[in-house]
Amino acid sequence: MIKNLKKRAEILQKIRQFFQDRDILEVETPIMSHATVTDPHLASITANVTDSSGKSKTCYLQTSPEFAMKRLLVEGSGAIYQITKSFRDNESGRYHNPEFTMLEWYRPGFDHLQLMQETAELIQQIIHCKPAVALTYRAVFEKYLEINPHVIETKELRHIAHLQGLTDVDGIDVNDKDIWLQRLMSDIIEPQLTGDAPFIIYDFPASQAALAKVRDETYSVASRFEIYYQGIELANGFHELSDAAEQEKRFIDDLAKREQQGLPNVGYDNRLITALKKGLPDCAGVALGVDRLVMLALGCESIADVMSFTFDEA
Repeated sequence: MIKNLKKRAEILQKIRQFFQDRDILEVETPIMSHATVTDPHLASITANVTDSSGKSKTCYLQTSPEFAMKRLLVEGSGAIYQITKSFRDNESGRYHNPEFTMLEWYRPGFDHLQLMQETAELIQQIIHCKPAVALTYRAVFEKYLEINPHVIETKELRHIAHLQGLTDVDGIDVNDKDIWLQRLMSDIIEPQLTGDAPFIIYDFPASQAALAKVRDETYSVASRFEIYYQGIELANGFHELSDAAEQEKRFIDDLAKREQQGLPNVGYDNRLITALKKGLPDCAGVALGVDRLVMLALGCESIADVMSFTFDEA
């Protein structure tokens, strides 16, 4: 274990050098906050904290440093990055741990296409792999399933999922197109994204925009990308949404979905909305899983092999 931890430290040093060479500022933001993400697919971990008046408040361990970093961008930080602990409940396994290390950075003046190339450069430097292969979300579905995901009907997706032998679908909303697309991506397509080069998948359906800008072309697409290596997701990036009203609407929509699914009402981050109203510079941002990156760089089978202690051992 100690041998791998020494190599991990060397990789972290290389990551910091990568950003120093590009004059990108390293920052630290709070791990614990009064607000958290509204995404129904992410489960936050709570902490009860007593404030200066003696009143107990429910706070959240951050699922990523995104909201706080965007507030720094609004204040004029310029390009920034952060290597930090992040926390997500109900995530344990070969590639998951409730507490994990995330690298996140933001580039004012970049769109998602520019940032995905920079992300691929970093991955190539650390893993020493071949240059990345970039495919649109549509192209990857056409390649592996021979369908156009932007126009296909949900009924057809369910039929394809059945033909592909997709199991464990009890409880899935039969009319939720995005869930079926995500299951086909994770269960059928991702395992085939192997080889000596990372795969960059970009221009997702607008319904999967999360915090990305949406562009209206032949059909609406989200300016979002994900990077995979050896079938494992490494990074998720956006041409960042800067419209405060649209961001607030997406938060409210998320909360409605959470209510429908019986999930806790976590509210939403008003401090982020206030910052966006002041003006987020046009920028792109990306989050990358450090534990997975180190695991792949060292040829290990699990992130547990490159961590001091997993949650079960903590």
